[in-house]
Amino acid sequence: MTTFAQGLLLPDWPAPASVRACVTTREGGVSPAPYDSLNLGAHVSDDPHCVVQNRLRLTAHFGILPAWLNQVHGVRVVGADPSRVLEADGSWTATPGIACTSMTADCLPALFCNRAGTQVAAAHAGWRGLAAGVLEATVQTFREPPEQVMAWLGPAIGPRRFEVGAEVREAFMSIHPHAADAFAPGAAPGKFLADIYALARIRLAAVGVTAVYGGGLCTVEDERFFSYRRAPITGRFASLVWLEP
Repeated sequence: MTTFAQGLLLPDWPAPASVRACVTTREGGVSPAPYDSLNLGAHVSDDPHCVVQNRLRLTAHFGILPAWLNQVHGVRVVGADPSRVLEADGSWTATPGIACTSMTADCLPALFCNRAGTQVAAAHAGWRGLAAGVLEATVQTFREPPEQVMAWLGPAIGPRRFEVGAEVREAFMSIHPHAADAFAPGAAPGKFLADIYALARIRLAAVGVTAVYGGGLCTVEDERFFSYRRAPITGRFASLVWLEP
């Protein structure tokens, strides 16, 4: 279950009281069409001044310092640093008030915390990063064993819309043969419909993270979110997790 409040998606997961998280929607910003209105991506040709204003609104609303990343569909995970934009697809922190951030518009955002409520992390997982191990790399930043880590899967392209080629299916099945269950035949020969949520759960379970929540929303079908497949010229929404200051 998830709930919307003030244009925000609030994760419903049994995280400790010290852990806060949210996902932004398209609502509440100043960007013009086609980025209307709360676009947080600085790399999509939106007016830079609008992006700055949108980010400031988010920062002021929660009183946090988001650590933005230059995401490249890789597996690098860094310590969250609000003072600079690092090239990575995941970040972690044990410092209250700093938000680990994942920006997406169909890719999978994954938020993490430990059961002690002393560390959080966020990852950006397109199919390449997911297949290469970005979720596993994020889990490895925790000092506790994986059984003490929980994850929440944010809005991403749904299994009715995520059509991929046979090479994508093979990339996952070469590591986990039972990942075949996450693919259904597509409309065209050699094409498959992929369930990115199921693939993420398979990858996490393989490293011992079984407390996985969220999933089920489709960014292509749900117009509250930006979607690259629905409109290639579009903005980015953010999934954030932080420790309460």
